[in-house]
Amino acid sequence: MGRIFSVISVLSACLLLLACQTTPSYQSRQPVEELFYDEHYDQTLEIPQPDSLFALSPKVVSEVRRAFERETSLQGNHIGAQKWLANYLNAADGGFVYRDNYTRIAGDTYQDRAGNCLSLVLLTASLADILNVPVQFQEVDVPPVWDKQGDFYLINGHINIKLHPANSMKSVNIKGSSILIDFLPERSVRGYSKKRISKQTVIAMFYNNMAAEAMVAKQYDRAYALLKMSLRHKEDFLPALNNLAIAYKYTGHGDNAEKVYRHALSIEPEDLNSLYNLAIYLGEQGRLDEWADVHKVLELARINNPYYYYDMAQQAYFDKEYQSALTWYRRALKRADYRHEFYFGLSRTYWATGDRLKAKANMEKALKLSRDDVNRSRYQTKLDAMKSH
Repeated sequence: MGRIFSVISVLSACLLLLACQTTPSYQSRQPVEELFYDEHYDQTLEIPQPDSLFALSPKVVSEVRRAFERETSLQGNHIGAQKWLANYLNAADGGFVYRDNYTRIAGDTYQDRAGNCLSLVLLTASLADILNVPVQFQEVDVPPVWDKQGDFYLINGHINIKLHPANSMKSVNIKGSSILIDFLPERSVRGYSKKRISKQTVIAMFYNNMAAEAMVAKQYDRAYALLKMSLRHKEDFLPALNNLAIAYKYTGHGDNAEKVYRHALSIEPEDLNSLYNLAIYLGEQGRLDEWADVHKVLELARINNPYYYYDMAQQAYFDKEYQSALTWYRRALKRADYRHEFYFGLSRTYWATGDRLKAKANMEKALKLSRDDVNRSRYQTKLDAMKSH
């Protein structure tokens, strides 16, 4: 399918995301504003304001209008505004460069012609507004894509946007069908269920994404400010609540983190992120009876996390139990065959067992999948060394 994902949840480094069957019930729910603790964080930081997310400069607005009018003024050209805009964006065919974990406002995305799917959605909505093209924001129920950056596991989701025929443009034939704008070809997401979401939810996603990126960079004050903004646009947005709790935990405010976890569970008692993070926190506090109650519903679903198998493989490799390591790496790849480090692990394990052909093949896969310059250089060096033997 390709890794075109953006909505991010952050888990503590020692955590695995697990599924559950039954969960405790939490009845009381406090206003989200009571979950903010400004006294612990720098309140002078500047973050993008909501009105800037979809804003384009007057120069860009004029540029787009002129380009549209030039093409539609041609004799016999009855292209609809939604189709023209789709062609102008050309997202599925390389018109924009996909960059994972690169969430930017519409103006920056327009200039860079790069970003993740949330960046593309913001830009598309902004351009559509210029041409009076109605839009529909959609969350796509794709299988979760796992990533690991620094101290965090990241779980990535996906959203896209649909352009409907324009309401009123003099030179536009308003007839025509809706068009999906996505980095992925439409056939790639056709089989997945989609849920219409509001503009407020998109804004909440934007701030949550930026907060997750800030936490990976250990910018917790900035992350806190962004998460507050996210929750003020959608107070029941569970990814932002979980990330707020993580921010509290990483800055030494575990009691506040627990309050947020329990608040999230009062909204959705079966939210896996909240349950798992709460279980870890209870275990660290030595509250084992409470931990056991939550952990019972989590243990069975450990197999859903590819990094569980990856961590087991790593341990086996360093213990020189190579056949066991191969088994664990293969299991990890069954659940996430897009992770370059899994192939790298397989490669060096095969090399240790003397299977040079498989070692080279898996190193080539690791190199192909990696988009990080440091890792690519590392993999290329090792692959060159393998080929010289």
